Amino acid sequence: MFDLAASSTDLAALQPRQFIGIPIALVGAVFLSLGAQFQHRGVTKVERHTDHNGQGGLQFAQLKLLLARPSWVIGTVLLGLAIVLQLTSLAFSPLIVVQPLGAVSLVITAIINARVSGTRLNKRSILAIVLCVGGVGAFVLIAAFAAREVPVTERDLVEILIVLGVVLVLLGAAFVLFRKRFHAIGYVLGAGILYGFVATLAKSVISRVEQREFDILTICCVVALLAAVGLGAYFVQNAYASGPPDLVIAGLTVIDPLVAVTIGIVILNEAAGATAWQMVSFVLFGVVAIIGVFLLARVHPGMKSHGDAAAAKAPGENGAA
Repeated sequence: MFDLAASSTDLAALQPRQFIGIPIALVGAVFLSLGAQFQHRGVTKVERHTDHNGQGGLQFAQLKLLLARPSWVIGTVLLGLAIVLQLTSLAFSPLIVVQPLGAVSLVITAIINARVSGTRLNKRSILAIVLCVGGVGAFVLIAAFAAREVPVTERDLVEILIVLGVVLVLLGAAFVLFRKRFHAIGYVLGAGILYGFVATLAKSVISRVEQREFDILTICCVVALLAAVGLGAYFVQNAYASGPPDLVIAGLTVIDPLVAVTIGIVILNEAAGATAWQMVSFVLFGVVAIIGVFLLARVHPGMKSHGDAAAAKAPGENGAA
């Protein structure tokens, strides 16, 4: 009885700060969804009127054309607001609580994209979305009661930077070697992994600033964060060009938080108070969410339409948006 009472008191003391970031993160998820839809529209229009000359991936020369598309610019602004809200939520709540909440945007994006494109989601696509959102939702529910805010040490920063360095090398090598064979799911996975590190580095920098320990190592984290954002953004634009926006959002809102949460648990020790069954649940629900992403990549009706559009390269749709 005493242990239970002590545990309940501890949770009650932690709940107010942990839950403040949740509504902020949810609003950010809405902006993420709308931003993805607008950016996807801009990228697909540019893709239809340009030629890759046999090269895989969106070309840097096309960035000027993207900047001339109002839809892409609006989407970028909305995504910027989503990032600001995400960072604000991280200032209030542990990483493993608020980061997975972006999965809400997957549902919003799927509904919007189905209406805009006139593509009706089939039963397997709906099942995939349910697996993504359900897996992440269960993960957040458990994490909300297991997470702890802990100081970020210099050792934590060094470990994060080393792991990120290895990931950047591997992703860079894979992109150079298999660029022509990269498909939507490849770009989505790459972007999700990189943005998982972006969230972790952002949380680490915020924590270091709050601890008044802004040193050279923190500056290195900022530089690494910007590098991950740049490469991740490039992967995202390519993913928009080769797949439907809800697939892209599925990857970003499932792979991204799972990477960030794994780092939060393993390196930042945010789940120090988790019991054995909670740790097993983290793994189980994480696997469910990842299965949902791969299933969505295989069965989404929008994947066929993107493939047909890429093959046809049909001119048209000269609208300004």
